[in-house]
Amino acid sequence: MKPEYSLFNRQKVLIALLHELGGNISNLDFQKLLFLYCCESEAKPSYEFVPYRFGAFSFTSYADRRKLIERGLLVDESDIWELTDVGRKRGAGLEKQAKDIIEFVQSNRNLRGDSLIAETYRRYPYYGIQSQIAEKVLHGEDAALRKIEAARPERGAPGIATIGYEGHSLEAYLNILLEDGVTLLCDVRRNALSRKYGFSKRTLSNACEGVDIRYEHLPKLGISSDQRKDLSTQESYDHLFASYQRDVLPEQSASLECIAEWVEKGERVALTCYEHLPGQCHRHCVSETMQQRLGSTYTTRHL
Repeated sequence: MKPEYSLFNRQKVLIALLHELGGNISNLDFQKLLFLYCCESEAKPSYEFVPYRFGAFSFTSYADRRKLIERGLLVDESDIWELTDVGRKRGAGLEKQAKDIIEFVQSNRNLRGDSLIAETYRRYPYYGIQSQIAEKVLHGEDAALRKIEAARPERGAPGIATIGYEGHSLEAYLNILLEDGVTLLCDVRRNALSRKYGFSKRTLSNACEGVDIRYEHLPKLGISSDQRKDLSTQESYDHLFASYQRDVLPEQSASLECIAEWVEKGERVALTCYEHLPGQCHRHCVSETMQQRLGSTYTTRHL
């Protein structure tokens, strides 16, 4: 007999919602109902979403889906979300999540397919800005389509932004980039690997592509992890960054030239690494060097 795995609260929401929906539903329908549930029935949403090819999408929910398949709670089918017998039993026992979910499912019981997708665009137009099917599902609804267009962030002015992913989900991070009008994400980590979901190179690159942001990695601008081991005070950070700016950056003219060319061609480039505070991350050294190189015509902003 397999052990009963502990689940994160957000994973319990997936199981409980799927259970109340009958245990079997298409990918698109489940994703859009999960989105509406998180937006309208939870004070603190279990999942965050980005505007994607068919509207609101949560990368994290699909990462959890893979975990639940591994644990035998979901059927391994690419086109549907389906509970196994074990998953159905688990879902039936999630009384804490079930009350709000039952009410939600009842109030949205007639929404499926294109009607469901269209309703998410009407209620939350921002999540339709990347949609490949908005005009199809909102055919003849000019007012709704105009709201989607009005929700689209403007392309950012050419220049430099910086952002750390510490404290952000992948979805929140991508939305920050979109709202700032970033067109190119430049990863300045030596090794673009992370134990935090979404921020290793392949996943982050694919996610950026899905929201129409170009991803580039310039590893030579990174700092090796062993140099960061004993950083405990701002003074120790400052000492490291002074040596980085003095000894490392002057040797990386090719990488710096890449960034300059991107900006001069009209890109809004976000330099990214882990730390939330730019003063504790070498990316601020790169941004300061680029600002000196590009001049006051181009702006720098820390997101």
